[in-house]
Formats: sequence, structure tokens, C-alpha cells
Amino acid sequence: MSEKKNKSRRNFIKNAAIGAAGVMIVPRHVLGGTGYLAPSDKLIVAGVGVGGKGRSDLSNFYKSGKAEIGFLCDVDDRMTGESRKNFPKAKFYKDWREMFDKEAKSFDAVSVSTPDHTHAVVAMAAMRRKKHVYVQKPLTHDIWEARMLTEAAEKYKVVTQMGNQGASGDGVRQLQEWFDAGIIGDVHSIYIFTNRPIWPQGIPWPTDKPAVPQGLDWDLWLGTAPYKDYVDNLIPGSWRGWWDYGTGALGDLGCHLMEAPFRVLNLQYALDVQASVTSVFTAFGKRGHFPDSFPPSSHATLTFPKTNKTKGEVIMHWMDGGIKPERPEELGADEVFGDGNSGILFVGTKGKMMASEYAANPRLLPLSRNSEVKVPQTIKRVPGSADGHYAQWVEGCIAGYGNMEVSSPFSKAGPLTEAILMANLAIKAADTPKPRENGKGFDYPGANMKLLWDYKNMRVTNLEEVNRFVKREYRKGWTLDF
Repeated sequence: MSEKKNKSRRNFIKNAAIGAAGVMIVPRHVLGGTGYLAPSDKLIVAGVGVGGKGRSDLSNFYKSGKAEIGFLCDVDDRMTGESRKNFPKAKFYKDWREMFDKEAKSFDAVSVSTPDHTHAVVAMAAMRRKKHVYVQKPLTHDIWEARMLTEAAEKYKVVTQMGNQGASGDGVRQLQEWFDAGIIGDVHSIYIFTNRPIWPQGIPWPTDKPAVPQGLDWDLWLGTAPYKDYVDNLIPGSWRGWWDYGTGALGDLGCHLMEAPFRVLNLQYALDVQASVTSVFTAFGKRGHFPDSFPPSSHATLTFPKTNKTKGEVIMHWMDGGIKPERPEELGADEVFGDGNSGILFVGTKGKMMASEYAANPRLLPLSRNSEVKVPQTIKRVPGSADGHYAQWVEGCIAGYGNMEVSSPFSKAGPLTEAILMANLAIKAADTPKPRENGKGFDYPGANMKLLWDYKNMRVTNLEEVNRFVKREYRKGWTLDF
């Protein structure tokens, strides 16, 4: 072959390669719409609930360097200022349903940082449109909702992540490595405690009827919940203490504290649960009942079946409102239990280990063991730990469903959330009075009663009346379409 022909052939191959490379980097719509990201593209995120935690969530996605915040949505204008300032090019909506209907072709993923009672409807609507979703903890308000979102994630093949950053932390992985190495033997008991609630609970629903603040769409904020007149001091944070909207102390910190036991021991669905609550007494010495509000404090106990990581059943104790388990005898008088406010304690046949909130600062007991025990690192760490939890989801979305592992996909977050909500189910049962047959006073049949759980059918088998809380009835006009 002559040099001239060789040169022409080399130029043809070079130009063809350049052309092929050009075809690889094309806009999303050429590849088939959202969900098909070109290598050069960034993940376009729509935020629903952009004040408070939503504000920091969106900022963390953006900090990953691989996401753009394309759309903002919030029912309360008073909460949107900083996010709108941070992302001035993002188009703003008040109603997420309108945003989804008009803009679905223009974003790839949705971040849900609304109050608990609207997590499920927003996330499900996003998944039905094949959008990847990041949902703040707890995943849902009801057990049934958690199961539906878990199944939907698999059905629609989208990348999901719940906002419990500790799932990506080094602490939970250190605990897992110690356990897997047999350092504390077989774990049979878990104790978890928190100082939450730090908002009012065990109180009656306010009777005053102030005007709805300008800029707040109160009806849209209520969403799936029963209609009630607006009251002050509910938004932005105290909604957690009301059954219609929040999930109490368990919903606030349960995911951050139960994540470690679930991951370390491979827990799934509980067999049973029981609870006791701190009573609220009236000025006349009678037990007060405030059905709208969570009790001031509670102690719930869940039984989990044997797993491939345990030799038998595991008993998990949840304590909130200042209730704490007995101090471990291995802990010195001047040594802090957990982080003082919250903590996780694993009790095994050969020893104990504990950690703080988010499974941070893991320690063997007695503390002297931490300098003596050396276990090799066997579990890959998430770069950036808590911040990496956000970047991990962004990268997972870009990689596509099934191509990259994330720390808290709904397949893991769903069963974890169900356990948290099961504990709430027992708390509700323990705090619900039943009139005595003689008409004189009330009894609390669910107090300290062990509720037997049929996880396949999502039903309590021995106290029928509590099943109405497994799946609440939505307000007219709201549905969870699968």
C-alpha cells in the first residue's frame, strides 16, 4: 500500500473515531429522555421541600460537583429564601404535582424533604415517572407506605436513597468489622436511647385559630392528612410531635440509631413489639389522654428473628424522652455513655460495643480494649462519610439502576423504617384508652401488650383495633398510586 493511501486510511480512521466519540456525548433527550444520562451530563435534581433540611440536602447534592438543582418546590414561601438565593436559575413551584406534570422531562431525580406525612405520595409519583429519588428519614409515615415504596423502587428500576447519613459513615462499618471478627461474640440484645423529643409532646391540640400566614398554602401542606384549621408553632419543626404529620422521636432519630444494628446483624422484619409510655396526668390526678400528640417519653421493645449473623432472636430496646438503659458495668464513672444524649449499645456473649448518634465514635467496652484489639479493615468506606452519602446517590443515579451500590436504598431503608413504625404502633396502642364496660373510667389494653406481627400481610394478629394505624386513610383527593 502506497504512503498516500496509508495516510488517507489513517485520516479516515481518525475522523471516524472522532465522530464516534461525538455520538457518545449527546443530550439526554437523544438517548431517550431522563434516566439516560450522557457521560458529559450532570444529574438534574428537583427539590420538593427546600427549606430547613431540604436546603442543606440540595446544597450537598450540588457540592458533589455532579448535580445541578433545576427546580425548587415548597408550599411555604417563608422557607424558600436561601435555596432560591443559592440556585437562582432553578424554576420555582408551589405545588409539586404541577411541577411534575409540567417539568418531568426536564429533570432526572427528585429530593423529598417534606414532613413525614407527605414523603410517600411525592416519592411514589416521582418513581412512577422513572425518576431517581432521595427521601429524608424516616422513609414514610405509615408501615404500608414503606412497603409500597420498597416494592416500587424495584418495579420502576430507579436509584433510591434514604437520608440517614450515618449509613455511609465509617462508624457503622467499624462496628460491623468488630462483630464479623467475633470480638463481642453473638449479639442477643441491643439498647438504643435518645433525649428526643426536644419539641412539645403529650399536649392537647391548640384551640386558637390564627390566620394562615401569607405565603403558606396550608391546604397543600396538610396534603394527605385530615383537614384541621391552621395553628401556630406547628411549622417548621413541631409537626414531628403530632400523629397526623410526624413520627415522633422514633421518626427523628430512629433511622440514625437503628441503622447500625440492622446493618451489623442483617435484621429485617420484627416478630413482635411492645411498649410502655410516660403518662400525662391532669390537675385532678387522672391520666390525661391527648390522642393527637405523641406521649412525652416511651420504651419500646422489638424482637427480631434469627438471621445469618445471629445464633438466635435479638431483642432491641428503644428508649426516648430521657429514659436510659442501665449503664454498662464496663464503663467508668467519668466515661460518657453513647454521646450523653443518644447512644447504641450492642450486648454480646463475649463483650459489648457502643456508639453515638449516626453510629459515630464506635467503641469497644471496656474502653481499654480499643487500643488492644486490632481488626483489619474489610469493608470499603464511603469517601466523605456523611457528605459522601449525598455524592454517592448522585453518582449512583448517573451510573443507573443496578450499576452502583448505595448505602441506604429502599430495599434496606424500607424494612428499617417498618421497624421504627412498628415501635410507634406499639406506642399508639399503649397510649390509646378503651372505656370500661361499667362505664367508669378507662383501661389501656395495649399497654405492655406484646403485639404479634405478621410481616407478610402487615397485620397485628392479636389486637385488631391497632391495625387501622398500619395504613391510614388519606384525605379525599390524595392517593398512593402504584
